Amino acid sequence: MNITVKALNRTALLACAPFLGVMIWLLLSDMVIQLSAEAFPKPVTEQARLPESDISHAAAGLDLAQETASQTRESIQRQIKLYQQTNADMAKISSMAASQAMKPLQIYDRNITRRLGNASATVESDKLRAQLFYIKAENFTAYALKVKLKSKDAMTMSLGGDELGKAESTLAAVNRHGAVAGVNAGGFADGRGKRYPLSTTIVDGSYATGFEPPHADLFFVGLNDRNELIGGKFASKAQLDAEKPKFGASFVPVLMRGGAPQPIPMKWQTSPKRAPRTVVANYKDDQLLFLVADGYNESGSSGATLGEMQLLLQRYGAVDGYNLDGGGSSSLIFNGRVINKPSDGVLRKLPTHFLFFK
Repeated sequence: MNITVKALNRTALLACAPFLGVMIWLLLSDMVIQLSAEAFPKPVTEQARLPESDISHAAAGLDLAQETASQTRESIQRQIKLYQQTNADMAKISSMAASQAMKPLQIYDRNITRRLGNASATVESDKLRAQLFYIKAENFTAYALKVKLKSKDAMTMSLGGDELGKAESTLAAVNRHGAVAGVNAGGFADGRGKRYPLSTTIVDGSYATGFEPPHADLFFVGLNDRNELIGGKFASKAQLDAEKPKFGASFVPVLMRGGAPQPIPMKWQTSPKRAPRTVVANYKDDQLLFLVADGYNESGSSGATLGEMQLLLQRYGAVDGYNLDGGGSSSLIFNGRVINKPSDGVLRKLPTHFLFFK
């Protein structure tokens, strides 16, 4: 094996000898290798240039492009400014149109409010505007609650204790539900130690006691799904359902239709003649009006007659009006206070209440 390695080493040395010799000779010699000028790239100054005419033409083109760009930019800016101004003008026109469209309603509201006098208290929110008025009539003291509903959840009707057969005062219902105002609603009938709402009663869109055809001057009154007051004697459930009622209660009698007083049945003119009263009505713009009259008792010697309540509704410009449960049931709560003077000395526990939320 050693002989083979030595032979390989001698062979490699002989093969590399010529190259080693050349490298040694180059290192020891004074030979200088020179490259021609053509071997190097020419400086920029030496490269071929465009003719002066082409350069001038290109410069003119650049100037024109810059001018065109500047003009385009100015044109775009003008268009943007015009667009913004147009939008502002259209918004102003739209606002003016909306304002003009609201003017008749505002004038109407001022007129009906002026008839009631100066509001003693007002609650306004994105849900409603509720205004309280004090009324001094010839034979009694009364209170008016004018309500503009702005949302579908601004008003409802509750069952006492949220259960059929239970009862609570309007103040208790207001506090329990967190309402800003409350008024007593329909009539009631007692039985087996419980207090039930009278006749057809609807809560949260459902019949609490089933539908009952009208009899003995009973009517139904409530609100539909458009916050409009609906009321009257509905001959069938289908007829009432067509009005899409959200809630409502029953009592007697109907007082106003289309701004005209309705005949009061003789029974209700004298039984009792005078008493504390609660009335609900509407205006042409769908605002609601509640009137609550004070009386010392239910004997017929104090309070208001139904005819006098009709006169108040006419004076205040109401359209349709309905008598609600009165006597010791009359209750008006506003901002946590009992406004009227309950004839029982304390608020009566009732099965139904109209509630308002801010």
